[in-house]
Amino acid sequence: MIDKLVIVESPAKANTIKKFLGGKSKVVASMGHIRDLPKSKLGVNPEKDFEIDYINIRGKASLINSLKKDAKDSKQVYLATDPDREGEAIAWHLAYILGIDPNSICRVTFNEITKETVQKSMKEPRCIDMNLTDAQQARRVLDRIVGYKISPVLWKKVKRGLSAGRVQSVAVKLIVDREEEIEKFIPEEYWNINLVASDKKTKTKFDCKFVGKDGKKVELHSESEVNSILNDLKNAKYIVTDIKRGEKKRNPAPPFTTSTMQQEASRKLNFAIKKTMSVAQGLYEGVKLPEKGETGLITYMRTDSTRISNEAREAAKKYIEAEYGAEYYENRFYKTKADAQDAHEAIRPTYIELTPEKVKDNLTADQYKLYRLIYNRFIASQMSASIYDTLTVNIDGNSYNFRANGQTLKFKGFMALYVETEDIPSNEEYTKIPELVVGEEVKKEDITSKQSFTEPPARYTEASLVKTLEEKGIGRPSTYAPTITTILTRRYIEKVQKQLVPTELGRIVNKLLIENFSDVINVEFTAQMEEEFDKIAVGEENWKKVMREFYAPFEKTVAKVEEELEHVKLEYEVSDVQCEKCGRMMVIKYGKYGKFLACPGYPECKNAKPIVETVDVPCPVCGGVVQVRKTKKKRNYYICENNKGENEGCSYISWNKPKIGEVFNPKENEEEIVKETKKVTKKTSKTTKKTTTKKKITTKSKKK
Repeated sequence: MIDKLVIVESPAKANTIKKFLGGKSKVVASMGHIRDLPKSKLGVNPEKDFEIDYINIRGKASLINSLKKDAKDSKQVYLATDPDREGEAIAWHLAYILGIDPNSICRVTFNEITKETVQKSMKEPRCIDMNLTDAQQARRVLDRIVGYKISPVLWKKVKRGLSAGRVQSVAVKLIVDREEEIEKFIPEEYWNINLVASDKKTKTKFDCKFVGKDGKKVELHSESEVNSILNDLKNAKYIVTDIKRGEKKRNPAPPFTTSTMQQEASRKLNFAIKKTMSVAQGLYEGVKLPEKGETGLITYMRTDSTRISNEAREAAKKYIEAEYGAEYYENRFYKTKADAQDAHEAIRPTYIELTPEKVKDNLTADQYKLYRLIYNRFIASQMSASIYDTLTVNIDGNSYNFRANGQTLKFKGFMALYVETEDIPSNEEYTKIPELVVGEEVKKEDITSKQSFTEPPARYTEASLVKTLEEKGIGRPSTYAPTITTILTRRYIEKVQKQLVPTELGRIVNKLLIENFSDVINVEFTAQMEEEFDKIAVGEENWKKVMREFYAPFEKTVAKVEEELEHVKLEYEVSDVQCEKCGRMMVIKYGKYGKFLACPGYPECKNAKPIVETVDVPCPVCGGVVQVRKTKKKRNYYICENNKGENEGCSYISWNKPKIGEVFNPKENEEEIVKETKKVTKKTSKTTKKTTTKKKITTKSKKK
């Protein structure tokens, strides 16, 4: 007979917790959700007050039987799934499957997987929190209704297999809107004048920037304005008119929340959001250490709180004072944003004594990088501010004003350990300034002007998109990674050198949704629903009432859109390629592998062709057309159209774009391309379908 059966979500977490429980205890994993909505139908009945048709997930029958057997053989069952809304819902489903009363004392949560926390939590079980469960159900049901009602519209008008979603579609909209901003952006000309001066004593040179005239700010927008000023300054004397000395403090950033961890890991470690969460999950659930065995190294990684426990605060104090000195410690409290759930602490190391270097040999390279980032960020959050001595010098020449800014690090403080990426000052902002006095004349060493143009807003990266989603209240810590993964998988967006760029498919889908479902696919509605979910989670709102208020107007909108779009034919982009079978101009459509050319006469004419991206430089080997293709990892490579693979035809294939006059020298890494694309180059139709058109469209007369 088992004394205690503890059910967690993952085997790794189960292995870590096992060693902390004595007696005849057993720890098993549910492997995530065991019940969910069916995939084949809506699974929600609005006519019966949103009655839900949950089913056991396919493939989990043997696991469910095993859990039932263990539960039957146990004196007490504890449901110890993750400490968030999703985990609460999984516990509720487990209770249903195992015949456990959700109002009984059966629920246990661990904010961190340490011996102390696990043993303490096991002594403080509670019943299942139905408010948290209902909040998760509300999100699941709302997203299911939106997805299952709107997606068929996309299937009819664009292509099957597409999906719409309350959060994912808003994320796509943000990316499309940004791209349109960039395309419509009109650069404005502006100029800077830079004076290189030196003091007469030490001959030390320093940079001064033009700021205005007679104490008034002046912006320069043309070369004629600049030349006029430079002409006035030909024989000018440059006099120091003002010197200001000051002190500037820079405070450390708070310990990580989910979104700030994702952003910083993206910027500093080049981790995708999905990868960051996967690595963090492993650190939370436990890694094997020589003396401690399976050990959870960080607290729960889905949180929007910056709060830390008193025990962690005290441990950080001891570490900082021992490693750096008492002057480096400062007891800091960070304000959590108003709409944060604050159910868990910030992300921090569970054992301060387990420094990154001590556990490095027991971690993977990625685990070590992320653990070091989390560890250092937390320790730095409890350290003193860094202090700079600042110096601003104003210099006048013929009534024209120049300014030099300098700063010197006086006390490192937290920067002795950690600097947030966005806190790193640009070297262009500061110059090393010699000792000067007011009234002193400085020597002009050089004076130059530079033309520049304003730049459009930057495209989103995964990091900046997460930051924007959080700022606008779209989604919650658990949704950022799956949202970005979904829109990448659906090919609504693509990553180009870390930047998120909408595809043509993404633009078409976004346009259709915004024109017809603007009440649902918008930032305000999505953020408002997150607030409703938060109210449900704390018992301030009933989830079915929220669904009723949403569904009635939404159902009318869907019916209206379906009727209006019934006779609307989607306009496809027309290419400059003529269909050789019927003479119509072919259009660009979307398939499994991206764009392809299709005859608009379908179904009478079923002619279709691949779209091939080419470069405007002939093949260095045979003079043929060089095509741009992609490997399975979506890395570009260049190959001659006459290269048939398997050492047939032209031999040209390269990672690098060919250049005019280039002599082709095969390298070892060309073999890597062949290996990575061996199957693809054999199947020409699949290869060419995977490419997209950018410069010109070429086709082969040869039939597919």
